[in-house]
Amino acid sequence: MGLYSSYIFPRLLDWSLGNAMIQRQRGEALAPLHGHVLEIGFGTGLNLPYYPPHVTRLTAIDSEAMLPGRVADRIARAQVPVAQLQLDAGGRLPFEDEAFDGVVTTFTLCSIADVASALAEIGRVLKPEGDYVFLEHGRSDDTRVAKRQDFFNPIQKLIGRGCNMNRPIDKLVDAAGLRITKLDRYMMPDTPRMLGEMYRGIAKKGDARDDAVQK
Repeated sequence: MGLYSSYIFPRLLDWSLGNAMIQRQRGEALAPLHGHVLEIGFGTGLNLPYYPPHVTRLTAIDSEAMLPGRVADRIARAQVPVAQLQLDAGGRLPFEDEAFDGVVTTFTLCSIADVASALAEIGRVLKPEGDYVFLEHGRSDDTRVAKRQDFFNPIQKLIGRGCNMNRPIDKLVDAAGLRITKLDRYMMPDTPRMLGEMYRGIAKKGDARDDAVQK
């Protein structure tokens, strides 16, 4: 898996998640952000052009450095200052409590091994008035599709280097004590349904969930 992990997979990921349709969704997901933002699962920096001008600083973390040359070019062109750190989001993050005005995950919660700990850390480092914004694929509400996701998930984890297709993103966010204030559920066009069930939302600190706005 050495050649695949270090060379082929990062390029496949960058290509598959860099199309115009997904990039438009990134822009919509990131629109509420302002101030100092933490991005968990920075990947190849595909979010960078879509941060709104109210974002003044970005701290970006990932457990590995993928396509470093390409990422460096994207950081150099970014309109926001970027501090990039190589960290495992499943452990305790080296940041003060309530340090960030916003936190972002895009196509990230599927692949963090200890996702519950990562979401708990998001809640810890997020300011009380801050927004956690997420754009994730996950478990279908259709029982038949969910069963297929469960069946094929071991293969998906192998091909996608730990990516799970069957995680119920909204339930995981809720369980971490984050209060979802907006949730859009939709199908990614031209994508197999097992992989195209999308969750795009906003959450805040809290232990009681508001009625989510669903489409």
